[in-house]
Amino acid sequence: MARRGIEGEKRQVVVITGASAGVGRATTQRFAKTGAAVALLARDEAALQETRKEVEARGGTAMVIPLDVADPEAVFAAARDVEETLGPIDVWVNNAMATMFAPLSAITPEEFRRITETTYLGFVHGTMAALEHMRRRNRGVIVQVGSALAYRGIPLQSAYCGAKHAIRGFTDSLRCELIHEKSRIKLTMVHLPAINTPQFDWARTRLPNEPRPVAPVFQPEVAAEAIFEAARHPRREVWLGSSTAQVILGDAVVPWFLDRFLARTCFEGQQRETPLPPGRTDNLFHPVHDPHRTHGSFDREAAGSAPALSGNAVRLATAVAGFGVAMIAGMLTRSLLPSRRVRARRR
Repeated sequence: MARRGIEGEKRQVVVITGASAGVGRATTQRFAKTGAAVALLARDEAALQETRKEVEARGGTAMVIPLDVADPEAVFAAARDVEETLGPIDVWVNNAMATMFAPLSAITPEEFRRITETTYLGFVHGTMAALEHMRRRNRGVIVQVGSALAYRGIPLQSAYCGAKHAIRGFTDSLRCELIHEKSRIKLTMVHLPAINTPQFDWARTRLPNEPRPVAPVFQPEVAAEAIFEAARHPRREVWLGSSTAQVILGDAVVPWFLDRFLARTCFEGQQRETPLPPGRTDNLFHPVHDPHRTHGSFDREAAGSAPALSGNAVRLATAVAGFGVAMIAGMLTRSLLPSRRVRARRR
C-alpha cells in the first residue's frame, strides 16, 4: 500500500539538487511538510545531514546523497539509488548553482568552465537522470530553478548569466521534444528574483567589497513556495516577483536602455560597503561548510512574500495592453494629424 503524506495524498518522492543551503534547503523543508520523501543532493555531506534532520523534524523522510552535479555518472547513480530506496521519482528539482563576482577580464577559463559545469550542465545531468526513470512511467515533474538573469544578463556575473540563459534554451528545446512525443511528463521553469541566500557570503569574487544581491531581495521560503506550487500545478514558466517581470519585459522592449542602466547601477549595486576580508574562502571548486544555512546576510531587507506570475499570462496581458495603446495612438494620429494618401502611379 502506498504511504500517505500528512495532507492525505500519496507520499511524493522528490529529488532536490543544491539541497544543503539557500533555496534548495528551504525547498526541502517545504516538501517535508507534506510528508514527502526527499533525496538531498549537494557536495557537503555534513550540511546535508543537518538538512536531513530539518526534513524529518517537519514530517518528511530524507535520503542524503553527497555528490557534485557536474559529475554526470554520480547524478545518474543517485537517481538509481533514489528509485531503489525511496521509490519512483515524482518530482526532480534542479537548483544547484555556482557563481563568481568579477568582470570577464578577471575570470580564468577554468573558473568560467566550473561555473558552467555546475550551473548549466548540472541541470542537464539532473534532467537526463530524471527522464531516464520518468519515461518508463510516462509521468513526473521536472522543475528548473531559473532566474530573471536567464533573460537579462547583468555585469560581474557573465558566467552565471550565460548558464541561466543556456538552461532556458535547453528547457525550451526539451519541452518541444516532450510535446512531440505526447509525453505526460511536465517541465516547468521558475524564474527567481534576488534571494537572500549564503551564496553572497561564499561565492568567489574579485570585487573590492563583499558581494550582495541586487535589490529588491526576497527570502528563500518565498522561492521554495513558488517551486513547491510549480511542482504541484506545473505551468510553462513562473515569474516570481514583479521585479522579475519588469526585468524580463523590459529587456524584451528596451534592451538598449537596460544595457546602459545596468552599466551605471550594477557595479556598486552588487557590492556591500564592507571591504572584502583577507583570506576569505569560497566554494567554487570545493564546498565551504560555513555558512551552510537557509538564509544569507540580508534578513533585514528581504521580503517575505512576492506574487508568482504565469509568464504566459503576463506576456499575453502585456501584448493586449500594447495592442490597445497602438490602436489608440493610431486613431489619434489619423484624427489629429494631416494625412495624405499615397497612390501608386499607373504606367
